[in-house]
Amino acid sequence: MDYAAGLELAKSRLTDQRILAHSLASAAVLRALARRLGHDEETWALAGLLHDLDYPETVDDMGRHGLVTAELLANYDLPGEVVESIKAHNAENLGLERTTPLDLALTAGETITGLVVATTLVYPDKKLASVKPKSVTKRMKEKAFAASVNRDHIRLCEELDIPLPEFAALAVEAMREISDDLGL
Repeated sequence: MDYAAGLELAKSRLTDQRILAHSLASAAVLRALARRLGHDEETWALAGLLHDLDYPETVDDMGRHGLVTAELLANYDLPGEVVESIKAHNAENLGLERTTPLDLALTAGETITGLVVATTLVYPDKKLASVKPKSVTKRMKEKAFAASVNRDHIRLCEELDIPLPEFAALAVEAMREISDDLGL
């Protein structure tokens, strides 16, 4: 499956525009992480794009989140590492471990998108162009801010030898590149 086919699949399954935007943002961050770490950009972007395909069905049953997507993706020609990382992004609920760079990157990358969006929305113009990466790292310390965002997941970037300030900058820049698609 190439990215264009993955995008069509995501658009067909994710009718909630917020979830679709999250998936697009995740794909952009994963593509940037792949570039930074020397991995295949399209493969990593696909993991970001497809990781929440089952979210509408599993939102109330996190014990199935990722597994339903894995079953769905079994019908497509995708690298096994993509499917495994999709399951691993929900490792705590599935009794799995994150073992590969893609597992860590997907979990950290998809999580930081929520913090970047929340930070963007407190700016007067609500535009990614205005967001300073330093603001994102500052918000990491504010537990009440975007309280549902798992800071430990974001800190997995450090296991990829990317310091948090650099990771925040990478994520903000990647999301800026698709700001029109995100409505930000």
